[in-house]
Amino acid sequence: MHSGPAEKSGRLNIGDQIMTINGTSLVGLPLSTCQSIIKGLKSQSRIKMNIVRCPPVTMVLIRRPDLRYQLGFSVQNGIICSLMRGGIAERGGVRVGHRIIEINSQSVVATPHEKIVQILSNAMGEIHMKTMPAAMYRLLTAQEQPVYI
Repeated sequence: MHSGPAEKSGRLNIGDQIMTINGTSLVGLPLSTCQSIIKGLKSQSRIKMNIVRCPPVTMVLIRRPDLRYQLGFSVQNGIICSLMRGGIAERGGVRVGHRIIEINSQSVVATPHEKIVQILSNAMGEIHMKTMPAAMYRLLTAQEQPVYI
């Protein structure tokens, strides 16, 4: 939140994952539980968090020698839906739940699903992609409003 305590601290960035807060692990807990824990700390003037830095944009490099090799992932409206274990996409850093925002330096943000599939189906050699978590993409493009806690 603009001018909120988290922003003023200068220590949190978009995409960071909070692992613990005041010694309580948030790992594996449902989002609603994490939100309740954090809301319960509103009266405290200082809290201690352990975070893992996660840059919003992930760089992916898929090496596909020729079209006989499957990329090894499925995509729907630009979002990676599933991933073949051990495939070239997994080895290249593709992640389920990420939104493809660029393929070989070409933005695919406003590209229809069929065109994204066509670009990927015909791509060979080194395929460079930029991706980001779909939930973060929706927030950054104002498709969803953030829920502040």
